[in-house]
Amino acid sequence: MNISQPTSFLNPERVVSYLEVIKGMHVADFGAGAGFYTLPLARRVGEEGKVFAFDVQKRALDLVKSRARLEHLLNVETVWADLELSEGTHLPAESVNLVVISNILFQVEKKFEVLMEAHRILKIGARVAVIEWDETPFPGGPPSDMRLNKRAVQSFLSRAGFSYDREFEAGSHHYGLLYKK
Repeated sequence: MNISQPTSFLNPERVVSYLEVIKGMHVADFGAGAGFYTLPLARRVGEEGKVFAFDVQKRALDLVKSRARLEHLLNVETVWADLELSEGTHLPAESVNLVVISNILFQVEKKFEVLMEAHRILKIGARVAVIEWDETPFPGGPPSDMRLNKRAVQSFLSRAGFSYDREFEAGSHHYGLLYKK
């Protein structure tokens, strides 16, 4: 796979397929928004698994809950949370197999704290997937001065105790990083 030639803007089903999500996993979706990744993750983990959808906006979580019910995805738990706070997820330490952090690091002030919370809740050997806007010009998304370059995010991840696993195709105007605890 050539990661320098994205095939579409952003396809959550495709991104989730790169993350090796299997039935029975417990996954945390940081900044779930309208459930862009939450619902594909929930379908992948199946009834045996669970997806925790975290967001600071209660209206977004209500939308996720409604969409999950429409699809009969009873394995989605929405959680109102401030991920910039220590233990902001309220999950036990080492309780999830994967954390997905998509398009929120550029928005938060305490980037390192968000990554530390991901590290805290991940099981040993589990992974974090970070998807962020790249620096290519595009009229959508955040202004270019708010976007985080890949090296900066890699530095944050390393400082938070993660080790590099691989990059993955995240779509045009985005990059995807996979790191292990």
